Amino acid sequence: MKNEVAEPRLRDGLRPCLITFIALRVGLVVLAAIAVGVIPAREGVDVPGWLAGQIDHGWRAAFTAMERQDALWFLRIATAGYDASDGSAAFLPLYPLVVRAVSWIVGGRPLLAATLVSNAAFLGALLVLYDLTVREFSDAVARRTIVYMAVFPTAFFFLAPYSESLFLLLSLLAFREARRDRWPSAAFAGALAALTRSIGIMLVPALLLMAFERYRANGGRLAPRVASAVAVTLGPLAYFAWWGIAHGDALAPLHAQADWQRVATFPLVSLWRATLMAFGGLELLDPAYWIIDLLVTGVVIAALMIGWRRLPVPYLIYALGCLLIPLSYPFEPRPLLSMPRFVAVIFPAFWVMADATERRRLPSTVVIACFAAGLGLSATLFMNWWYIF
Repeated sequence: MKNEVAEPRLRDGLRPCLITFIALRVGLVVLAAIAVGVIPAREGVDVPGWLAGQIDHGWRAAFTAMERQDALWFLRIATAGYDASDGSAAFLPLYPLVVRAVSWIVGGRPLLAATLVSNAAFLGALLVLYDLTVREFSDAVARRTIVYMAVFPTAFFFLAPYSESLFLLLSLLAFREARRDRWPSAAFAGALAALTRSIGIMLVPALLLMAFERYRANGGRLAPRVASAVAVTLGPLAYFAWWGIAHGDALAPLHAQADWQRVATFPLVSLWRATLMAFGGLELLDPAYWIIDLLVTGVVIAALMIGWRRLPVPYLIYALGCLLIPLSYPFEPRPLLSMPRFVAVIFPAFWVMADATERRRLPSTVVIACFAAGLGLSATLFMNWWYIF
């Protein structure tokens, strides 16, 4: 931890964040141009109201190779809205709403709009993450944190037509504003984050703890701070209310989860079953997915287990919630399905890794090399319609 000397500014991290972002963006463009077709591509899977389309090769793939898997759901919702009968209610609305607005600006091109939104949001998220890390640790840790996040094996989701980058940006803004004791803006950012992804509800206990910390440190009134933390729930509540008014079923987003075959399970049971599947305890047609799921998720779990003492309690509570909730509702045939994507936004785990390499407890070059290799593999599979989502 560090003692604050001067108030950090967002623009202080612009240069390293811009360099990191451009490196990832260029790297994925080059990878898309050469990776599509390098391995046998699987058949694209349509979603109701949106066709998977043809697989492009060469430089055309640089612009279309990210339109895969759940990206089709986001594009369909952004273009045609929700349908009460197809399970689309499980996808929260803020990201497709922003994509729809930008699509109108760029002449009705939803894929272009989604790419612009995701890329801009990720660059913004890197800037806010850098600023927040400087406040909690140091400039050196901040520089390592943004690099590790950008080369994480599933970092390509931040630039794809997915909601991860927007959620990361908004959740980081909520923490940054709360730490600065600016509670109305923290509540606003938090409510928007919870309107982007359901796991945003974990901002509530984290911000409640920060409210008490700011109260003890700065004095003033506690009630407005607590109210701001609780106000995060207004995001998903507004979504439920819309479903109730528009379709007569306020709980449609919860009912839709049944369409995705997720069932309540103890988190350790999910991890145990995933381990058995990954290492041959159960017969599988294609165990490679299970190994990837376990390795990528395991990195984040290990970081939090080893470095939890280094994390301020609100961030630790947030990280554990973001980890345990999806583990509690697995897809039984593949218990860690989507977990490699879900853990990519658990930024406190990247703090632990960056802090460890800064203190020379872990070789930074090894972390970057392993992550970059995983990123190349995962992105190549994703671009060829393999089941990485």
